[in-house]
Amino acid sequence: MAAIEPIDIVELDVSDAKAGLVLSTEAGWNQNEADWCFFLSHGIVFGARGGDRLVASAALLPYSAGNAWISMVLVTANFRRRGLATRLVDTCLEAAARRRLTIWLDATPAGATVYGPLGFAPTLQLRRLRLEKPQGTTATRPLAAGSLEALAARDGGAMGFDRSTLLSEFAARPGSRIVSDARAMALIRDGRTARHIGPVLADHADQALALVDAITSSEAGPWLIDAVHSQDAFLNGLVRSGWNIERPFQRMRFGSSIASPAQPPFAVAGPEFG
Repeated sequence: MAAIEPIDIVELDVSDAKAGLVLSTEAGWNQNEADWCFFLSHGIVFGARGGDRLVASAALLPYSAGNAWISMVLVTANFRRRGLATRLVDTCLEAAARRRLTIWLDATPAGATVYGPLGFAPTLQLRRLRLEKPQGTTATRPLAAGSLEALAARDGGAMGFDRSTLLSEFAARPGSRIVSDARAMALIRDGRTARHIGPVLADHADQALALVDAITSSEAGPWLIDAVHSQDAFLNGLVRSGWNIERPFQRMRFGSSIASPAQPPFAVAGPEFG
């Protein structure tokens, strides 16, 4: 049998957005082309090519206060088990180490078993939920528009660092909106297969649930949300309302710790970026 040719790791640019979308679509993820353009223009994205096509990727997206996210770790089916994902993650870690960044990622259960030995520590447990809604759903009450500044401030308090660049990008897209109700706020945006709600920020679970219910009553589905597992009243309320848990995720951190927020979010912006 002929030896497998070594594959070089290269840095990608915005011209690779469509090729990246092919990878995430094959994996069944909810990213759209705009998500790839954002990572390719604001982050550092590495990839591997097999012939003339992109076969693997991993992205490093810097945030504020020395934090960054590893995302878009993907390998097409017939190039798996060759160590490409590990090489790409190592390349991201090397780039982060040069910049002295604390790294975060969202891992599947299988991924968590790989990232743990590399030095990643678990933080939040997450659950991806999906809600199918019939066409012609109408709102039970109007939703007030929320401000990006208020959303970013509350998100920063919940995360421990500022993510206004990411939230601003999401909010500016066609079809996106920020809504508020009582003491709850949320961002709604388009994905490839469903509308996505997150982050969801509130003082109490009943406020967060009421806002999510108002959102899903205002538009036809389907919907995705990534709920924080420790917010059990919120998570259980979603399930009682007809949301189905699709899969778990584990948020993990590599590097120095930050202070845990007094009040974590009820739902995050989305582990589809992990």
